[in-house]
Amino acid sequence: MATSISHSPEETLAIGEAWGRIAHPGWLIGLSGDLGSGKTHLVKGIARGLGIATRVLSPTFVLVCEYLEGRLPLYHLDLYRLETADQIVSAGLDAYLEPTRGVTVVEWFDRWHPTPGHIYPGFLRSVQLSCLDPTTRRLDYEDSGV
Repeated sequence: MATSISHSPEETLAIGEAWGRIAHPGWLIGLSGDLGSGKTHLVKGIARGLGIATRVLSPTFVLVCEYLEGRLPLYHLDLYRLETADQIVSAGLDAYLEPTRGVTVVEWFDRWHPTPGHIYPGFLRSVQLSCLDPTTRRLDYEDSGV
């Protein structure tokens, strides 16, 4: 497991931007952490690293935002309002949780409940964001898969 420390929203954006620059098709980045821990800021940085100029917004109410104009498409999901696998399937989001031609980033990833024994067949970066103080965030992440 690796750790990054961000001392400001700008540093969180920079971490995400670095990840976006090296991202490959099929990447799934799962973000977990409390409200205000920096999940959406990290996604904004990933978008910037992918060359996406469109303003990135939290998809809390729309569940998914697609940004198609970058080096790779970005699919930004938010599972905050969904609590069960059935709700995720009913919302049509399960298709985004499989490898795509782009990068999928999921906020509230800990709410995704794959079937027992399910192993993501592509590259998965699981990220836990924690607030250390009002401006400092800790990002613990682990990569698995291809």
